[in-house]
Amino acid sequence: MVTDLGLLYPWLVSLTLTLATTMGCIQSIACKSRVQRENIVVYDVSATIDQFPTVIEEDSPIVLRYKTPYFKASARVVMPPVPRNETWVVGWIQACTQMEFYNIYSDIGMSSWELPELREGRVKAISDSDGVSYPWYGNTTETVTLAGPTAKPSRFTVSMNDNFYPSVTWAVPVSDSNMPLLTRIKRDQSFTTWLVALNVATKERILLQTIRWRMRVDIAVDPCRPLGSRATLTGRLQQEQPRVLARMEPIPPNALGRPNANDAQVLMWRPKRGVPLVVIPPK
Repeated sequence: MVTDLGLLYPWLVSLTLTLATTMGCIQSIACKSRVQRENIVVYDVSATIDQFPTVIEEDSPIVLRYKTPYFKASARVVMPPVPRNETWVVGWIQACTQMEFYNIYSDIGMSSWELPELREGRVKAISDSDGVSYPWYGNTTETVTLAGPTAKPSRFTVSMNDNFYPSVTWAVPVSDSNMPLLTRIKRDQSFTTWLVALNVATKERILLQTIRWRMRVDIAVDPCRPLGSRATLTGRLQQEQPRVLARMEPIPPNALGRPNANDAQVLMWRPKRGVPLVVIPPK
């Protein structure tokens, strides 16, 4: 009697291997998350900057303030059913990729808000999170959280907005004098904004959309004029509109965690003659 099943029953060995392979595939599919890029629908993506000029405020004898138009982004999303024991967050992540922000004081020098790591090329981007909701830009309209199990697809909108509303001293920031000497404000800042689905437990990220935008401000100041009539907006009055990219761009590691741009920035005083001075260090 032949005891080798491979010789006596070759069909049985073949069937056993086929069943094992099939069951393995089924188990793999069953264990795999149903949340995949091809199952997520993103539509009505909008990215705009309000088409009105930056507003200059000269109400204070200490500082000039200006308020830029708003960058606004929104998208509608349809997420597939989320499996049991999974939680996904869908929302906006933003990073600053370039910043020039100079306040010029006559021929004495200038103050400059800087992101040292970005300025020196050590990183490609700095998180622009609210400082609490990392990696997200915010946690109100900016994100939606889906905790499994959900029996059917989820439909929702995520939106965000951003603008500048800083104060700039009329006087040299390192001087005890209150004499107004501010003559120019120049600001040019670029951002990348991503729409992302994030698995809270595994940290798996699915990129859904990438947007690039830029905000520029150029203000000429005559410090000899009376308060209320010193500053004039120069250059372009309307901002260049954001670009919704056809391809996804990867998110640099520094865009996902601490520090955010507000905490990483430093205010420098750069005199025409003499050594640069740190006025406000990073947090």
